[in-house]
Amino acid sequence: MPSYDFDAIVIGSGVSGGWAAKELCEKGMKVLMLERGRMVEHRKDYITEGKGPWRLPYRGTLPPAEVARDHFLSKWGGADRTDRTHFFNNDRLNPFDFEGSTPFRWVRPAQVGGKSLIWSRVTLRWSQLDFDANKRDGHGSPWPITYDEIAPWYSYVEKYAGISGSRENLPHLPDSEFQPPHPMNAAEIWVKERLEKAMPDRKLIHGRCANMTEDKPEQGRSRCQRRAQCERGCSFGAYFSTQSVTLPAARKTGNLTLLSDQVVTSLEYDPATKRVTGVRTIDANTMEARVHRSRIVFLCASAMASTQILLNSKRADTGRSFADSSGVLGRYIMDHVMRTHFWGTVPDRSLDQFITYGRRPVGVYIPRFRNLNGQDADADFVRGYGMQGSAGRVPAAPVGFGAAMKDGLRQYGPWTIQFNAFAECLPYKDNTLTLHPTKTDRFGVPLIVFNVTFRDNETRMMKDAARQGEAMMRAAGLINVGSREDDHVPGDAIHEMGGACMGDDPNASVVNRWSQAHDAANLFVTDGSHMASTSCVNPSLTFMALTARAADYAVKQAQANVI
Repeated sequence: MPSYDFDAIVIGSGVSGGWAAKELCEKGMKVLMLERGRMVEHRKDYITEGKGPWRLPYRGTLPPAEVARDHFLSKWGGADRTDRTHFFNNDRLNPFDFEGSTPFRWVRPAQVGGKSLIWSRVTLRWSQLDFDANKRDGHGSPWPITYDEIAPWYSYVEKYAGISGSRENLPHLPDSEFQPPHPMNAAEIWVKERLEKAMPDRKLIHGRCANMTEDKPEQGRSRCQRRAQCERGCSFGAYFSTQSVTLPAARKTGNLTLLSDQVVTSLEYDPATKRVTGVRTIDANTMEARVHRSRIVFLCASAMASTQILLNSKRADTGRSFADSSGVLGRYIMDHVMRTHFWGTVPDRSLDQFITYGRRPVGVYIPRFRNLNGQDADADFVRGYGMQGSAGRVPAAPVGFGAAMKDGLRQYGPWTIQFNAFAECLPYKDNTLTLHPTKTDRFGVPLIVFNVTFRDNETRMMKDAARQGEAMMRAAGLINVGSREDDHVPGDAIHEMGGACMGDDPNASVVNRWSQAHDAANLFVTDGSHMASTSCVNPSLTFMALTARAADYAVKQAQANVI
Protein backbone atom coordinates (compact mmCIF):
# COMPACT_ATOMS: atom_id res chain seq x y z
CA MET A 1 0.00 0.00 0.00
CA PRO A 2 1.44 3.45 -0.96
CA SER A 3 2.41 5.90 1.76
CA TYR A 4 -0.01 8.81 2.31
CA ASP A 5 0.09 12.00 4.33
CA PHE A 6 -3.59 11.58 5.19
CA ASP A 7 -6.33 9.01 4.86
CA ALA A 8 -8.56 11.55 3.13
CA ILE A 9 -8.38 15.06 1.74
CA VAL A 10 -11.50 17.21 1.65
CA ILE A 11 -11.36 20.12 -0.80
CA GLY A 12 -13.69 22.89 0.31
CA SER A 13 -15.24 23.71 3.68
CA GLY A 14 -18.82 24.68 2.86
CA VAL A 15 -21.99 22.67 3.37
CA SER A 16 -20.64 19.58 1.58
CA GLY A 17 -17.03 19.84 2.68
CA GLY A 18 -18.01 20.28 6.32
CA TRP A 19 -20.15 17.15 6.26
CA ALA A 20 -17.43 15.15 4.48
CA ALA A 21 -14.86 16.14 7.10
CA LYS A 22 -17.19 15.38 10.01
CA GLU A 23 -18.19 11.96 8.73
CA LEU A 24 -14.71 10.86 7.69
CA CYS A 25 -13.11 12.06 10.95
CA GLU A 26 -15.76 10.40 13.09
CA LYS A 27 -15.16 7.14 11.24
CA GLY A 28 -11.51 7.21 12.25
CA MET A 29 -9.83 8.72 9.21
CA LYS A 30 -7.05 11.29 9.41
CA VAL A 31 -8.41 14.13 7.29
CA LEU A 32 -6.88 17.21 5.69
CA MET A 33 -9.37 19.95 4.80
CA LEU A 34 -8.18 22.48 2.23
CA GLU A 35 -9.93 25.84 1.83
CA ARG A 36 -8.94 28.56 -0.63
CA GLY A 37 -10.41 31.33 1.55
CA ARG A 38 -9.25 32.89 4.79
CA MET A 39 -9.76 31.44 8.26
CA VAL A 40 -12.97 32.35 10.11
CA GLU A 41 -13.36 31.02 13.63
CA HIS A 42 -16.81 30.57 15.13
CA ARG A 43 -17.87 33.56 17.25
CA LYS A 44 -14.44 35.27 17.29
CA ASP A 45 -14.45 36.30 13.64
CA TYR A 46 -18.08 37.42 13.26
CA ILE A 47 -16.82 40.98 13.29
CA THR A 48 -20.12 42.78 12.58
CA GLU A 49 -22.40 40.63 14.73
CA GLY A 50 -24.67 42.69 16.99
CA LYS A 51 -23.48 46.07 15.70
CA GLY A 52 -25.94 48.84 15.02
CA PRO A 53 -25.94 50.60 11.62
CA TRP A 54 -24.00 53.53 13.08
CA ARG A 55 -21.11 51.18 13.87
CA LEU A 56 -20.88 49.68 10.38
CA PRO A 57 -18.64 51.06 7.63
CA TYR A 58 -20.59 53.56 5.51
CA ARG A 59 -23.59 52.92 7.79
CA GLY A 60 -24.09 49.56 6.18
CA THR A 61 -24.05 50.36 2.46
CA LEU A 62 -20.86 49.90 0.43
CA PRO A 63 -20.17 52.90 -1.84
CA PRO A 64 -21.28 52.26 -5.45
CA ALA A 65 -17.76 52.77 -6.77
CA GLU A 66 -16.41 49.98 -4.54
CA VAL A 67 -19.29 47.71 -5.52
CA ALA A 68 -18.63 48.35 -9.20
CA ARG A 69 -14.91 47.73 -8.76
CA ASP A 70 -14.77 44.71 -6.46
CA HIS A 71 -18.26 43.22 -5.97
CA PHE A 72 -20.09 43.61 -9.27
CA LEU A 73 -21.16 39.95 -9.09
CA SER A 74 -21.10 39.19 -5.37
CA LYS A 75 -23.46 42.14 -4.79
CA TRP A 76 -26.23 39.80 -5.96
CA GLY A 77 -25.56 37.78 -2.83
CA GLY A 78 -25.42 40.79 -0.53
CA ALA A 79 -21.77 41.87 -0.68
CA ASP A 80 -22.86 45.48 -1.12
CA ARG A 81 -23.92 45.43 2.56
CA THR A 82 -20.95 46.18 4.80
CA ASP A 83 -22.22 43.97 7.60
CA ARG A 84 -21.28 40.99 5.40
CA THR A 85 -18.95 42.23 2.62
CA HIS A 86 -16.01 40.47 4.29
CA PHE A 87 -17.63 37.07 3.69
CA PHE A 88 -17.60 37.46 -0.11
CA ASN A 89 -15.15 37.01 -2.93
CA ASN A 90 -13.42 40.01 -4.52
CA ASP A 91 -14.59 39.70 -8.13
CA ARG A 92 -11.81 41.88 -9.49
CA LEU A 93 -9.04 39.79 -7.94
CA ASN A 94 -10.71 36.46 -8.72
CA PRO A 95 -12.23 36.74 -12.19
CA PHE A 96 -13.61 34.33 -14.70
CA ASP A 97 -13.56 35.19 -18.40
CA PHE A 98 -16.09 38.01 -18.21
CA GLU A 99 -15.74 39.10 -21.83
CA GLY A 100 -16.00 35.62 -23.34
CA SER A 101 -18.83 34.29 -21.16
CA THR A 102 -22.56 34.60 -21.44
CA PRO A 103 -24.06 36.54 -18.51
CA PHE A 104 -23.50 34.53 -15.32
CA ARG A 105 -23.71 35.78 -11.74
CA TRP A 106 -21.21 33.61 -9.91
CA VAL A 107 -21.51 34.65 -6.26
CA ARG A 108 -18.60 33.21 -4.29
CA PRO A 109 -17.60 33.24 -0.62
CA ALA A 110 -14.05 33.83 0.53
CA GLN A 111 -13.55 31.99 3.81
CA VAL A 112 -13.61 28.75 5.75
CA GLY A 113 -17.26 27.80 5.96
CA GLY A 114 -17.94 28.85 2.40
CA LYS A 115 -21.54 29.63 1.59
CA SER A 116 -22.71 27.99 4.83
CA LEU A 117 -22.12 31.41 6.42
CA ILE A 118 -24.13 33.36 3.83
CA TRP A 119 -26.85 30.99 2.59
CA SER A 120 -30.59 31.58 3.00
CA ARG A 121 -30.91 28.33 5.03
CA VAL A 122 -34.04 27.10 3.23
CA THR A 123 -33.94 23.30 3.58
CA LEU A 124 -36.28 21.17 1.49
CA ARG A 125 -36.17 17.50 0.60
CA TRP A 126 -36.35 16.28 -2.96
CA SER A 127 -39.03 13.71 -3.80
CA GLN A 128 -39.23 10.72 -6.10
CA LEU A 129 -40.88 13.06 -8.62
CA ASP A 130 -37.59 14.94 -8.79
CA PHE A 131 -35.35 11.88 -9.06
CA ASP A 132 -37.58 10.50 -11.85
CA ALA A 133 -37.67 13.72 -13.85
CA ASN A 134 -34.79 13.17 -16.28
CA LYS A 135 -35.89 9.67 -17.18
CA ARG A 136 -39.54 10.69 -17.43
CA ASP A 137 -39.17 13.52 -19.93
CA GLY A 138 -35.84 12.60 -21.53
CA HIS A 139 -33.79 15.62 -20.49
CA GLY A 140 -30.30 15.02 -19.09
CA SER A 141 -28.77 11.88 -17.65
CA PRO A 142 -31.19 9.67 -15.65
CA TRP A 143 -30.65 9.71 -11.91
CA PRO A 144 -29.31 6.32 -10.73
CA ILE A 145 -30.77 6.72 -7.22
CA THR A 146 -34.24 6.86 -5.69
CA TYR A 147 -35.80 8.88 -2.92
CA ASP A 148 -36.08 5.78 -0.73
CA GLU A 149 -32.29 5.32 -0.93
CA ILE A 150 -31.65 8.89 0.18
CA ALA A 151 -34.45 9.25 2.76
CA PRO A 152 -32.45 7.70 5.67
CA TRP A 153 -29.59 10.09 4.94
CA TYR A 154 -31.94 13.06 4.86
CA SER A 155 -33.12 12.03 8.32
CA TYR A 156 -29.56 11.53 9.52
CA VAL A 157 -28.33 15.01 8.58
CA GLU A 158 -31.58 16.75 9.60
CA LYS A 159 -31.50 15.37 13.13
CA TYR A 160 -27.96 16.63 13.60
CA ALA A 161 -28.25 19.96 11.80
CA GLY A 162 -31.60 21.02 13.28
CA ILE A 163 -34.37 21.78 10.78
CA SER A 164 -37.57 23.65 11.63
CA GLY A 165 -40.82 23.18 9.74
CA SER A 166 -44.31 21.70 9.72
CA ARG A 167 -45.46 18.24 8.72
CA GLU A 168 -47.70 18.44 5.66
CA ASN A 169 -47.71 14.89 4.21
CA LEU A 170 -47.14 16.07 0.64
CA PRO A 171 -45.67 13.31 -1.56
CA HIS A 172 -43.95 15.84 -3.84
CA LEU A 173 -42.36 17.66 -0.87
CA PRO A 174 -41.50 15.02 1.75
CA ASP A 175 -41.44 16.03 5.40
CA SER A 176 -38.18 16.29 7.27
CA GLU A 177 -37.22 15.45 10.85
CA PHE A 178 -38.60 18.72 12.12
CA GLN A 179 -38.26 20.92 15.12
CA PRO A 180 -41.37 23.14 15.52
CA PRO A 181 -41.76 25.72 12.74
CA HIS A 182 -41.15 29.44 13.02
CA PRO A 183 -44.73 30.73 13.32
CA MET A 184 -46.60 32.50 10.56
CA ASN A 185 -47.70 36.05 11.19
CA ALA A 186 -51.33 37.21 11.20
CA ALA A 187 -51.42 38.14 7.52
CA GLU A 188 -49.86 34.87 6.38
CA ILE A 189 -52.44 32.90 8.36
CA TRP A 190 -55.18 35.06 6.83
CA VAL A 191 -53.94 34.36 3.28
CA LYS A 192 -53.35 30.65 3.96
CA GLU A 193 -56.90 30.06 5.16
CA ARG A 194 -58.50 31.79 2.20
CA LEU A 195 -56.14 30.50 -0.48
CA GLU A 196 -56.47 26.84 0.52
CA LYS A 197 -60.26 27.15 0.72
CA ALA A 198 -60.53 28.80 -2.71
CA MET A 199 -57.91 26.57 -4.40
CA PRO A 200 -57.68 23.23 -2.54
CA ASP A 201 -54.85 21.98 -4.77
CA ARG A 202 -52.59 24.78 -3.48
CA LYS A 203 -50.89 24.88 -0.08
CA LEU A 204 -49.30 27.74 1.80
CA ILE A 205 -47.03 26.24 4.46
CA HIS A 206 -44.43 27.27 7.02
CA GLY A 207 -40.99 27.86 5.60
CA ARG A 208 -38.58 25.02 6.28
CA CYS A 209 -35.15 26.16 7.34
CA ALA A 210 -31.94 25.28 9.15
CA ASN A 211 -32.63 27.81 11.92
CA MET A 212 -33.44 25.91 15.09
CA THR A 213 -36.44 26.56 17.31
CA GLU A 214 -35.08 24.25 20.04
CA ASP A 215 -31.67 24.14 21.73
CA LYS A 216 -29.00 21.52 21.05
CA PRO A 217 -26.94 21.74 24.25
CA GLU A 218 -24.92 18.65 23.33
CA GLN A 219 -23.56 20.68 20.39
CA GLY A 220 -23.27 23.94 22.33
CA ARG A 221 -25.97 25.52 20.16
CA SER A 222 -28.97 27.64 21.12
CA ARG A 223 -32.25 28.20 19.30
CA CYS A 224 -32.74 31.13 16.95
CA GLN A 225 -32.88 34.54 18.66
CA ARG A 226 -34.64 36.16 15.68
CA ARG A 227 -32.18 39.01 15.41
CA ALA A 228 -32.32 39.18 11.57
CA GLN A 229 -28.51 39.13 11.48
CA CYS A 230 -27.90 35.64 10.07
CA GLU A 231 -25.62 36.92 7.30
CA ARG A 232 -23.14 38.25 9.90
CA GLY A 233 -22.50 34.84 11.48
CA CYS A 234 -24.37 33.45 14.49
CA SER A 235 -22.53 32.99 17.78
CA PHE A 236 -25.55 31.11 19.14
CA GLY A 237 -25.03 28.44 16.46
CA ALA A 238 -28.75 28.68 15.83
CA TYR A 239 -28.45 27.93 12.14
CA PHE A 240 -26.48 25.29 10.35
CA SER A 241 -23.00 26.35 9.29
CA THR A 242 -19.71 24.58 9.04
CA GLN A 243 -18.36 26.72 11.89
CA SER A 244 -21.12 25.87 14.37
CA VAL A 245 -21.99 22.28 13.45
CA THR A 246 -19.70 20.09 11.36
CA LEU A 247 -16.30 21.66 12.01
CA PRO A 248 -16.54 21.34 15.82
CA ALA A 249 -17.58 17.71 15.41
CA ALA A 250 -14.62 16.98 13.14
CA ARG A 251 -12.18 18.79 15.42
CA LYS A 252 -13.47 16.94 18.46
CA THR A 253 -12.15 13.66 17.05
CA GLY A 254 -8.56 14.91 16.89
CA ASN A 255 -8.40 13.62 13.32
CA LEU A 256 -8.73 16.91 11.42
CA THR A 257 -6.05 19.16 9.96
CA LEU A 258 -7.45 22.37 8.46
CA LEU A 259 -5.46 24.61 6.13
CA SER A 260 -6.96 27.86 4.91
CA ASP A 261 -5.70 30.11 2.09
CA GLN A 262 -4.87 27.04 0.00
CA VAL A 263 -5.93 27.30 -3.64
CA VAL A 264 -6.40 23.87 -5.19
CA THR A 265 -5.30 24.10 -8.80
CA SER A 266 -5.67 20.49 -9.98
CA LEU A 267 -5.56 16.84 -9.01
CA GLU A 268 -2.59 14.58 -9.72
CA TYR A 269 -3.59 11.33 -11.45
CA ASP A 270 -1.86 8.02 -12.17
CA PRO A 271 -3.28 6.46 -15.37
CA ALA A 272 -1.69 3.11 -14.55
CA THR A 273 -3.65 2.67 -11.32
CA LYS A 274 -6.54 4.99 -12.29
CA ARG A 275 -6.26 6.79 -8.97
CA VAL A 276 -5.87 10.35 -7.82
CA THR A 277 -2.44 10.45 -6.23
CA GLY A 278 -2.21 14.03 -5.05
CA VAL A 279 -3.87 17.41 -4.65
CA ARG A 280 -1.90 20.36 -5.98
CA THR A 281 -2.21 23.64 -4.08
CA ILE A 282 -0.83 27.17 -4.11
CA ASP A 283 -0.70 29.17 -0.89
CA ALA A 284 -2.76 32.31 -1.51
CA ASN A 285 -0.39 34.42 0.62
CA THR A 286 3.09 33.06 -0.13
CA MET A 287 2.39 31.54 -3.60
CA GLU A 288 4.16 28.36 -2.44
CA ALA A 289 3.18 25.30 -4.48
CA ARG A 290 2.67 21.94 -2.77
CA VAL A 291 1.25 18.49 -3.40
CA HIS A 292 -0.76 16.78 -0.65
CA ARG A 293 -1.30 13.02 -0.78
CA SER A 294 -4.09 10.85 0.59
CA ARG A 295 -5.84 7.59 -0.01
CA ILE A 296 -9.23 9.21 -0.70
CA VAL A 297 -10.17 12.65 -2.04
CA PHE A 298 -13.53 14.38 -1.53
CA LEU A 299 -13.98 17.26 -3.95
CA CYS A 300 -16.43 19.76 -2.42
CA ALA A 301 -15.14 23.10 -3.66
CA SER A 302 -18.60 24.19 -4.99
CA ALA A 303 -20.18 23.16 -8.28
CA MET A 304 -18.34 25.55 -10.57
CA ALA A 305 -15.01 25.48 -8.72
CA SER A 306 -14.95 21.68 -8.54
CA THR A 307 -15.67 21.43 -12.25
CA GLN A 308 -12.84 23.90 -12.91
CA ILE A 309 -10.43 21.80 -10.83
CA LEU A 310 -11.43 18.62 -12.67
CA LEU A 311 -11.11 20.23 -16.10
CA ASN A 312 -7.63 21.49 -15.15
CA SER A 313 -6.55 18.01 -13.98
CA LYS A 314 -5.15 16.92 -17.31
CA ARG A 315 -3.38 13.73 -18.23
CA ALA A 316 0.10 14.25 -19.64
CA ASP A 317 -0.48 11.65 -22.34
CA THR A 318 -3.78 13.01 -23.66
CA GLY A 319 -3.95 16.66 -22.62
CA ARG A 320 -7.51 16.07 -21.43
CA SER A 321 -8.92 15.77 -17.95
CA PHE A 322 -8.57 12.30 -16.50
CA ALA A 323 -12.21 12.58 -15.32
CA ASP A 324 -13.66 13.22 -18.78
CA SER A 325 -13.71 9.85 -20.54
CA SER A 326 -17.47 10.41 -20.95
CA GLY A 327 -17.06 13.76 -22.68
CA VAL A 328 -19.67 15.37 -20.40
CA LEU A 329 -17.39 16.99 -17.81
CA GLY A 330 -18.29 20.67 -17.74
CA ARG A 331 -21.69 20.10 -19.33
CA TYR A 332 -25.24 20.37 -17.98
CA ILE A 333 -24.50 23.53 -15.98
CA MET A 334 -27.73 24.55 -14.20
CA ASP A 335 -29.22 27.02 -11.76
CA HIS A 336 -32.74 27.78 -10.62
CA VAL A 337 -34.68 30.39 -12.55
CA MET A 338 -35.93 33.20 -10.34
CA ARG A 339 -36.92 36.89 -10.09
CA THR A 340 -40.58 36.49 -10.97
CA HIS A 341 -42.46 38.29 -8.19
CA PHE A 342 -46.14 38.64 -7.34
CA TRP A 343 -47.94 40.33 -4.48
CA GLY A 344 -51.14 41.62 -2.99
CA THR A 345 -52.55 43.69 -0.11
CA VAL A 346 -54.68 42.28 2.69
CA PRO A 347 -57.96 44.29 2.77
CA ASP A 348 -58.96 43.19 6.29
CA ARG A 349 -58.28 46.21 8.52
CA SER A 350 -58.88 44.16 11.64
CA LEU A 351 -55.28 42.99 11.19
CA ASP A 352 -54.10 46.55 11.85
CA GLN A 353 -53.88 45.63 15.54
CA PHE A 354 -50.83 43.53 14.68
CA ILE A 355 -48.27 46.28 14.30
CA THR A 356 -45.02 44.36 13.95
CA TYR A 357 -44.24 41.32 11.86
CA GLY A 358 -41.24 39.96 13.71
CA ARG A 359 -37.77 39.07 12.54
CA ARG A 360 -38.12 35.42 11.66
CA PRO A 361 -35.33 33.81 9.64
CA VAL A 362 -37.83 32.33 7.15
CA GLY A 363 -41.20 33.13 5.65
CA VAL A 364 -43.79 30.90 3.99
CA TYR A 365 -43.75 28.56 1.03
CA ILE A 366 -46.15 27.51 -1.70
CA PRO A 367 -44.95 24.06 -2.86
CA ARG A 368 -44.99 23.02 -6.49
CA PHE A 369 -48.49 22.40 -7.86
CA ARG A 370 -47.83 22.13 -11.63
CA ASN A 371 -47.30 18.85 -13.54
CA LEU A 372 -47.48 16.69 -10.44
CA ASN A 373 -49.49 13.84 -11.98
CA GLY A 374 -48.27 13.84 -15.55
CA GLN A 375 -48.46 16.87 -17.80
CA ASP A 376 -51.13 19.45 -16.91
CA ALA A 377 -53.40 20.11 -19.90
CA ASP A 378 -52.84 23.87 -19.73
CA ALA A 379 -49.08 23.76 -19.10
CA ASP A 380 -46.85 24.52 -22.09
CA PHE A 381 -43.73 23.45 -20.19
CA VAL A 382 -42.35 20.44 -18.35
CA ARG A 383 -41.50 20.28 -14.63
CA GLY A 384 -42.45 23.04 -12.20
CA TYR A 385 -41.74 25.72 -9.65
CA GLY A 386 -42.22 26.64 -5.99
CA MET A 387 -42.82 30.03 -4.39
CA GLN A 388 -41.08 31.58 -1.40
CA GLY A 389 -42.58 34.61 0.30
CA SER A 390 -43.60 36.51 3.41
CA ALA A 391 -46.05 39.12 4.64
CA GLY A 392 -45.22 42.31 6.44
CA ARG A 393 -46.02 45.94 7.16
CA VAL A 394 -43.87 49.02 6.77
CA PRO A 395 -44.22 52.42 8.47
CA ALA A 396 -46.50 54.85 6.69
CA ALA A 397 -44.79 57.77 4.97
CA PRO A 398 -44.25 60.61 7.47
CA VAL A 399 -45.91 63.92 6.61
CA GLY A 400 -44.83 67.38 7.67
CA PHE A 401 -42.37 68.30 10.41
CA GLY A 402 -41.97 67.93 14.17
CA ALA A 403 -44.78 66.22 16.01
CA ALA A 404 -46.73 65.49 12.81
CA MET A 405 -43.74 63.71 11.30
CA LYS A 406 -43.10 61.72 14.48
CA ASP A 407 -46.73 60.67 14.61
CA GLY A 408 -46.53 59.58 10.99
CA LEU A 409 -43.55 57.39 11.72
CA ARG A 410 -45.58 55.60 14.39
CA GLN A 411 -48.25 54.60 11.88
CA TYR A 412 -48.08 51.52 9.72
CA GLY A 413 -49.40 50.85 6.25
CA PRO A 414 -51.55 47.81 5.37
CA TRP A 415 -50.34 44.23 5.44
CA THR A 416 -48.94 43.04 2.13
CA ILE A 417 -47.63 39.66 1.03
CA GLN A 418 -45.22 38.94 -1.79
CA PHE A 419 -43.57 35.90 -3.31
CA ASN A 420 -40.65 34.99 -5.55
CA ALA A 421 -40.88 31.92 -7.78
CA PHE A 422 -38.03 29.40 -8.05
CA ALA A 423 -38.32 27.25 -11.18
CA GLU A 424 -36.46 24.18 -12.33
CA CYS A 425 -33.91 24.58 -15.12
CA LEU A 426 -33.69 21.65 -17.51
CA PRO A 427 -30.29 19.97 -17.89
CA TYR A 428 -29.06 21.12 -21.30
CA LYS A 429 -25.94 19.39 -22.54
CA ASP A 430 -24.73 22.53 -24.32
CA ASN A 431 -24.91 24.66 -21.16
CA THR A 432 -21.19 24.44 -20.51
CA LEU A 433 -18.30 25.50 -18.35
CA THR A 434 -14.94 25.37 -20.15
CA LEU A 435 -11.43 26.67 -19.51
CA HIS A 436 -9.92 29.52 -21.47
CA PRO A 437 -6.97 28.31 -23.57
CA THR A 438 -4.67 31.22 -22.66
CA LYS A 439 -6.11 33.42 -19.90
CA THR A 440 -5.24 32.48 -16.31
CA ASP A 441 -5.87 33.90 -12.87
CA ARG A 442 -3.17 35.14 -10.49
CA PHE A 443 -2.48 31.55 -9.43
CA GLY A 444 -1.96 30.33 -12.98
CA VAL A 445 -5.28 28.48 -13.20
CA PRO A 446 -7.12 28.83 -16.54
CA LEU A 447 -10.12 31.12 -16.31
CA ILE A 448 -13.63 29.67 -16.48
CA VAL A 449 -15.71 30.43 -19.56
CA PHE A 450 -19.48 30.19 -19.04
CA ASN A 451 -21.81 29.37 -21.91
CA VAL A 452 -25.05 28.98 -19.96
CA THR A 453 -28.50 30.25 -20.93
CA PHE A 454 -32.09 29.68 -19.92
CA ARG A 455 -34.37 28.49 -22.70
CA ASP A 456 -38.02 28.55 -23.77
CA ASN A 457 -39.12 26.02 -21.14
CA GLU A 458 -37.79 28.18 -18.32
CA THR A 459 -39.31 31.33 -19.83
CA ARG A 460 -42.73 29.70 -20.13
CA MET A 461 -42.55 28.48 -16.53
CA MET A 462 -41.83 31.98 -15.25
CA LYS A 463 -44.72 33.48 -17.19
CA ASP A 464 -46.99 30.77 -15.84
CA ALA A 465 -45.76 31.47 -12.30
CA ALA A 466 -46.69 35.14 -12.67
CA ARG A 467 -50.17 34.28 -13.99
CA GLN A 468 -50.80 31.64 -11.36
CA GLY A 469 -49.42 33.88 -8.62
CA GLU A 470 -51.80 36.70 -9.45
CA ALA A 471 -54.69 34.24 -9.70
CA MET A 472 -53.92 32.87 -6.23
CA MET A 473 -53.72 36.33 -4.70
CA ARG A 474 -57.10 37.28 -6.14
CA ALA A 475 -58.65 33.95 -5.13
CA ALA A 476 -57.50 34.59 -1.55
CA GLY A 477 -59.24 37.97 -1.55
CA LEU A 478 -56.23 40.24 -1.79
CA ILE A 479 -56.36 43.63 -3.50
CA ASN A 480 -53.75 45.67 -5.39
CA VAL A 481 -52.53 42.39 -6.91
CA GLY A 482 -49.62 42.54 -9.31
CA SER A 483 -46.57 40.75 -10.66
CA ARG A 484 -43.20 41.56 -12.19
CA GLU A 485 -40.54 39.68 -14.12
CA ASP A 486 -36.95 40.89 -13.81
CA ASP A 487 -34.01 39.54 -15.79
CA HIS A 488 -33.45 35.82 -15.34
CA VAL A 489 -29.67 35.37 -15.23
CA PRO A 490 -27.96 32.00 -14.59
CA GLY A 491 -26.12 31.94 -11.29
CA ASP A 492 -28.47 34.49 -9.76
CA ALA A 493 -30.20 31.98 -7.47
CA ILE A 494 -26.77 30.92 -6.13
CA HIS A 495 -27.93 27.31 -6.59
CA GLU A 496 -25.37 26.31 -9.22
CA MET A 497 -25.43 22.63 -10.12
CA GLY A 498 -24.02 20.33 -12.77
CA GLY A 499 -20.68 19.93 -14.49
CA ALA A 500 -19.82 16.47 -13.12
CA CYS A 501 -23.22 14.81 -13.25
CA MET A 502 -24.20 11.55 -11.59
CA GLY A 503 -25.32 8.52 -13.58
CA ASP A 504 -24.98 4.76 -13.98
CA ASP A 505 -23.59 4.99 -17.53
CA PRO A 506 -19.86 5.90 -17.52
CA ASN A 507 -20.26 7.11 -21.11
CA ALA A 508 -22.89 9.68 -20.12
CA SER A 509 -21.91 10.80 -16.61
CA VAL A 510 -18.89 11.68 -14.47
CA VAL A 511 -19.71 10.03 -11.12
CA ASN A 512 -21.69 6.95 -10.16
CA ARG A 513 -24.56 6.46 -7.71
CA TRP A 514 -22.14 6.82 -4.78
CA SER A 515 -20.77 10.16 -6.06
CA GLN A 516 -17.61 8.24 -6.97
CA ALA A 517 -15.76 9.20 -10.16
CA HIS A 518 -16.09 6.63 -12.93
CA ASP A 519 -12.47 7.34 -13.90
CA ALA A 520 -10.88 7.32 -10.42
CA ALA A 521 -12.29 5.06 -7.72
CA ASN A 522 -10.72 7.04 -4.86
CA LEU A 523 -12.28 10.37 -5.90
CA PHE A 524 -15.71 11.44 -4.63
CA VAL A 525 -17.49 14.59 -5.82
CA THR A 526 -20.35 15.57 -3.51
CA ASP A 527 -21.14 19.24 -4.02
CA GLY A 528 -23.55 20.72 -6.56
CA SER A 529 -21.43 19.62 -9.50
CA HIS A 530 -22.63 16.02 -9.28
CA MET A 531 -26.31 16.90 -9.53
CA ALA A 532 -28.03 15.54 -12.64
CA SER A 533 -31.01 17.93 -12.39
CA THR A 534 -32.10 20.82 -10.18
CA SER A 535 -35.64 20.08 -8.97
CA CYS A 536 -37.36 23.36 -8.07
CA VAL A 537 -36.40 23.34 -4.38
CA ASN A 538 -33.25 24.56 -2.68
CA PRO A 539 -30.51 21.94 -3.04
CA SER A 540 -28.31 22.29 0.07
CA LEU A 541 -30.09 19.65 2.15
CA THR A 542 -29.62 17.16 -0.69
CA PHE A 543 -25.91 18.03 -0.86
CA MET A 544 -25.64 17.22 2.86
CA ALA A 545 -27.44 13.89 2.59
CA LEU A 546 -25.51 12.72 -0.47
CA THR A 547 -22.20 13.74 1.12
CA ALA A 548 -22.86 11.80 4.34
CA ARG A 549 -23.94 8.80 2.27
CA ALA A 550 -20.83 8.97 0.08
CA ALA A 551 -18.52 9.25 3.10
CA ASP A 552 -20.06 6.16 4.66
CA TYR A 553 -19.57 4.24 1.42
CA ALA A 554 -16.00 5.49 0.93
CA VAL A 555 -14.89 4.41 4.39
CA LYS A 556 -16.40 0.95 3.93
CA GLN A 557 -14.66 0.62 0.56
CA ALA A 558 -11.35 1.64 2.13
CA GLN A 559 -11.78 -0.79 5.01
CA ALA A 560 -12.38 -3.56 2.47
CA ASN A 561 -9.26 -2.46 0.54
CA VAL A 562 -11.36 -1.87 -2.57
CA ILE A 563 -10.08 1.69 -2.92
